[in-house]
Amino acid sequence: QVQLVESGGGLVQAGGSLRLSCAASGSTFSIGVMGWFRQVPGKEREFVTAINWSGGTTYYADSVKGRFAISRDAAKRTVYLQMNSLKPEDTAVYSCAATRVTSIRYDFWGQGTQVTVSS
Repeated sequence: QVQLVESGGGLVQAGGSLRLSCAASGSTFSIGVMGWFRQVPGKEREFVTAINWSGGTTYYADSVKGRFAISRDAAKRTVYLQMNSLKPEDTAVYSCAATRVTSIRYDFWGQGTQVTVSS
């Protein structure tokens, strides 16, 4: 099993920046990909970005390309989401998730952290 704990959410003005962290523990050797998702009440969960745990390849949703950056610190078993040029429409609960090496399904999820961008 893998446990994920997010931190770093909060309230920021439009145009500002926030950095989210996701610390992994447990069987981290089994992680294939770690990703960030976000969800607004009443809407479906949306993919934001992901990173290959071993090789560092990154993926981004078009809505955040050029503004958000995902990175990882393997030694700390932590993934970061740097969010710049934030917009009110980025307001959501952000959750990190992980797949197993042998799967493309996100089986492990954190509890989520609220990000609110004021206009």
